[in-house]
Amino acid sequence: MKKNLIILATFVFSALAINAQTDKINLSLAARGYYYPLYIYGVNPLQDGESYSQMSDEGNQVIRRSFKTGEILDTLYNGNTVRGGDDLITVDGYVMSPDGRRMLIYGNSERIYRHSFKADYYIFDIQNNRMVPLSSGGKQQQAKFSPDGTMVAFVRDGNLFLVKLLFQNAESQITKDGEFNKVINGLPDWVNEEEFSTACSFDFSADSKMLAWVRYDESAVPLYSMAMYKGLSPEETQNDEYPGSYDYKYPVAGAANSKVSVLTFDIKDRVTKVMDIPMDSDTYVPRIKFTSDPERLAVVTLDRDQHNLNIFMANPRSGICKLAVHEQSDKYITESAYNDMQFYDNCFAYVSDRSGYKHIYLYNLNGQLLRQATNGKFDVCNLYGYDAKADRFYYQAFDESPLRKAVYSVDKKGVVKKLSQQEGTNVATFSTNMKYYLNVYSSAIQPPITTLNDGNSGKAFKTLVDNKILKERAEKVVGRKQFFSFTTSEGVELNGWMIKPRNFDATKKYPVVMYQYSGPGSQEVKDAWNMGMMPGGIFESYLAQKGFIAVCVDGRGTGGRGADFEKCTYLNLGDLESKDQVEAALYLGTLPFVDKDRIGIWGWSFGGFNTLMSMSEGRPVFRAGVAVAAPTNWKYYDTVYTERYMLTPRQNVAGYNRNPIQRVDKLHGDLLLIHGSADDNVHLRNFMEYSEALVQAEIDFDQQIYTNRNHSIYGGETRGHLFNKIVKFFCEKLQVAK
Repeated sequence: MKKNLIILATFVFSALAINAQTDKINLSLAARGYYYPLYIYGVNPLQDGESYSQMSDEGNQVIRRSFKTGEILDTLYNGNTVRGGDDLITVDGYVMSPDGRRMLIYGNSERIYRHSFKADYYIFDIQNNRMVPLSSGGKQQQAKFSPDGTMVAFVRDGNLFLVKLLFQNAESQITKDGEFNKVINGLPDWVNEEEFSTACSFDFSADSKMLAWVRYDESAVPLYSMAMYKGLSPEETQNDEYPGSYDYKYPVAGAANSKVSVLTFDIKDRVTKVMDIPMDSDTYVPRIKFTSDPERLAVVTLDRDQHNLNIFMANPRSGICKLAVHEQSDKYITESAYNDMQFYDNCFAYVSDRSGYKHIYLYNLNGQLLRQATNGKFDVCNLYGYDAKADRFYYQAFDESPLRKAVYSVDKKGVVKKLSQQEGTNVATFSTNMKYYLNVYSSAIQPPITTLNDGNSGKAFKTLVDNKILKERAEKVVGRKQFFSFTTSEGVELNGWMIKPRNFDATKKYPVVMYQYSGPGSQEVKDAWNMGMMPGGIFESYLAQKGFIAVCVDGRGTGGRGADFEKCTYLNLGDLESKDQVEAALYLGTLPFVDKDRIGIWGWSFGGFNTLMSMSEGRPVFRAGVAVAAPTNWKYYDTVYTERYMLTPRQNVAGYNRNPIQRVDKLHGDLLLIHGSADDNVHLRNFMEYSEALVQAEIDFDQQIYTNRNHSIYGGETRGHLFNKIVKFFCEKLQVAK
């Protein structure tokens, strides 16, 4: 379960600015994005290494820009002049062909889950300025070019299809056993998509002769049904007379998962082969990827307990698999092992925490370790790429503190060069030859600045976005930010930040609202603009405007401080995390400007769970709390995430019994529960079962259910209503004038 508070649109600030140019935050405008920063979206580094493509601000053009100057080199696609595609109402994105001659333009999208969607794809010939539908059989998913650019594969209704561009876009169906809620070919099911962070499970071989995919048989996975109502924004009129339902496969902890297998298809001979992978029926396949050798398909497997990761090299024609790499952990394999896995010519690399910290390891295709590229008592956050000629890696890592991130390179001798120039948080997008990169820099007081930089020295060539207007706007309203650290009674040093009212008076005592997420490997305390519930700490500044001090503390189990700190919550989610939030409240209560009897806490998702755990930890430090979309018993949550940290309910009875429902009698403080009725991630049952436990314990509480809203709880005026409700609740319960 990841923090999933989706920003749904790029907001035009001038349109929202009506009557907003004051020194006070308007929460309704804030919820609609008035204080959100500008970014450059849809950046796609091109094969020439000198340029990148991006969508225009209007969304109807794809332009090519120089990585060195940022200047527009040409317009690759123009929706105003293109021939064909008259049925394309909205353009949502594009996919470049490897040879740069064509694009897949897609639009009219329908979102499915976190990463997945289906859309109308069109094949666009750049030179001829003409596009035609990819397929006439219905919307497609995850359309992908072959390496030689002559074919496109896609999935529809659980089946793989292939379109040959050199044969008048002839379409053929590769699989025929796909069926909703039974079999999916080439796309992950819900839990694999959500917890392995992927929406595509097929790939072409390097010579474009073979296609490989993962087949998911979810027939035995239990079905979960959510009631759907008519609602508003959008209005589902089909549910007007009687409620409808959405039914999908969702495996709760300990339940049956999809049975996975890996298959290949010889495109010329039309022969399908099942790979002979040594794995049991509970094994996961989080990634498959063809290597630079067409005869080697890399298949990543993970056992159900997530203690063992294997990388097999499968021959796509014979099906024979050879073990290349085995990674083992006595707790769990971190997601970086497959999320950051990259393949190059005759080698590959990934990020492992086997040394106690996350570092880059380079292997050849036989599985021989060539070297550990990075080393030290810090975590690598992202592997950006590898320059084979220079034998140099480019990556993001923590910059001498878990609060800051920088961009680095390291050569084969282990010589490290820091490329980013400013202290805070730096995020890079490199050119294909690693010669240039687009850097987004921000800090707690600086909105994101996007620059083009030299990949060798890190020197900035040009500033593309400076968010100057946002900075001026924020300087008028944002509270006084500061970082702090303290040591708990158990001798653990924790980091935090606080935002004080702009008119802060050290002689007064202020109520405090603590916000936290606290999930494994997460971070909320960071020197970045993206801090708090809204970028720039705007929501927390609104609370400060109301007379609160807003605080956030990262407790044990969070990221950036090595494997021991992150994994110490293994098998006992909520125990140490809640203790640390209580310790944070106790520490805050010692400060001369804090009213220790008026401290509240809140969080969303895992943060909602830990809010409930903290309020029932046993030490009555919280006067009030708000839990949004909170898991209340891990046996209700999905297999992959829950078992990674808790094993199954049968394996870890004591750990699962340590939950908000079981300790409801210890709840202290006023409580507001909030949930979306159509939350496909943390189901409404969590809310219902916990609220029933409160009722039977004769504990009064407040609640709010949002009709047809998912885990992110957005749509229409929903977000504004939600944030206003939270603020009013804290004002009332912590006795602050509204």
